[in-house]
Amino acid sequence: QVHMVESGGGLVQAGGSLRLSCAASGRTFSLNRVGWFRQAPGKEREFVAAIRWSDGDTYYADSVKDRFTISRDNAKNTVYLQMNSLKPEDTAVYYCGARHFLTTGSLYSAAGFGSWGQGTQVTVSS
Repeated sequence: QVHMVESGGGLVQAGGSLRLSCAASGRTFSLNRVGWFRQAPGKEREFVAAIRWSDGDTYYADSVKDRFTISRDNAKNTVYLQMNSLKPEDTAVYYCGARHFLTTGSLYSAAGFGSWGQGTQVTVSS
């Protein structure tokens, strides 16, 4: 199994920046992709960004494209989410999850990922 731990959340004013980290441990050799998702109160878990472990290929939700950047450090088994130009609507608990080689389901859905961490709170004030 893979264990994920998120960190780096906090309070920031609109227009500011944060960098989130997701540290993976356990059977990390089984990772195909790592994704960032977020969940606001009363809403479903929403796709934000994902990265393929092997070559670093990335894809993003339209709502964060050109503002957020996902990256990885294979040696540290860590995935980062650099968030710039933050908006109040970015406020949510941010989670990272793992997608394995034989996982089915949408690449843009929380149902296509697993091994979720506990999340880290991001609050953007206006």
